[in-house]
Amino acid sequence: MASSNGLSLQEIADLVGGQLLDFSDCTQNDSDSSQDAARGKSPSDETSAMICTGAAPPVEAGSQEITLIDQANHVGQLSNSDAFAVIAPEYVAASPIRLQILVDDPHAAFTQVVSHFRPALGNSMPVSGIDPTAKIDSSSDVHPSAVIGADVEIGPGCYIAPGVTIAAGCQVGAHCTLHPNVTLYAYSQLGERVTLHAGTVVGAHGFGYKMVDGRHVPTAQLGYVVIESDVEVGASSTIDRGTYGATRIGEGTKIDNQVMIAHNCQIGRHNLLCSQVGIAGSCTTGDYVVLAGQVGLKDHIALADGVIVGAQAGVMDDLAPNQVYLGSPATPQRDQMQIMAVQRKLPEMRRDLKRLTQQLNRLSAAAENQPTDAGHRKAA
Repeated sequence: MASSNGLSLQEIADLVGGQLLDFSDCTQNDSDSSQDAARGKSPSDETSAMICTGAAPPVEAGSQEITLIDQANHVGQLSNSDAFAVIAPEYVAASPIRLQILVDDPHAAFTQVVSHFRPALGNSMPVSGIDPTAKIDSSSDVHPSAVIGADVEIGPGCYIAPGVTIAAGCQVGAHCTLHPNVTLYAYSQLGERVTLHAGTVVGAHGFGYKMVDGRHVPTAQLGYVVIESDVEVGASSTIDRGTYGATRIGEGTKIDNQVMIAHNCQIGRHNLLCSQVGIAGSCTTGDYVVLAGQVGLKDHIALADGVIVGAQAGVMDDLAPNQVYLGSPATPQRDQMQIMAVQRKLPEMRRDLKRLTQQLNRLSAAAENQPTDAGHRKAA
């Protein structure tokens, strides 16, 4: 979701107060980053004038976009990135991206760049009705009580129910159904044939804070949500926007009522997420994943294709493909069944232990009362 309002690399460097350097002549085998940085040269006028059309996290950035890395030892995040420049706190050794803007605080700098390309639209919502800049296909049915913000696009054959709110910059594909009181925050994108049931909220700010002077201060929540085609989301579910890029729900995935998906999550295709599932930030799931009721995922967890997680399980580590997991912490079904079999025997084992303890106490008491051989000889 890049803006057409492009910036040159030098303009970005000036905007964030950073230093634009060209490390194309540095060798990737050098181990001393300070020596590498010294070899960085001021880019040519042609390079400085290269136009950037957007900003996104490494895996999402396109070939004309800039990305960021907050620590040099996170260079692996850049290995699959198409970005042509990176904002970093220091020279990133062994980086495939040779144009780097060095700043003291990469997150603060990147926030400025993202805000330029995707400015906040929270105050552009009309009090009621449809903003005159919205584009709604004539075949779509929009209830008079719905609120449609600026620059919204709604495709053909959609049904927008009473009380729906669609904030500025949203895109709704063909034949989507938004039931009563659905809310789409700014820049949310729906593919075709998406169904959102009553009370669902898409694109709310993620739960991200940092401690500043003893207070919890919100971190940047400048991303958006992409829901691909043929997704259905149950009533009162919530899907938070990404920090800088997209929280994404893959094609054909079905989400039950009261499911929580946090910021930056990447949900695969044709997943089944049952009621009251909670997925913490930056988790990824493969295709055809099933999460039963009340499953919880720790942040930054990766579930491979075909994973099935049983009800009320707590997932604390990455899970291998095509396996069933149970329990908290979640373990493979075979291991968990053995644990459960032992647990069922605990009452019987407790009774046996109590009986054996009593027997041992009686034997110990009898042994203490038994005369010794020396005592028998002395009496004789």
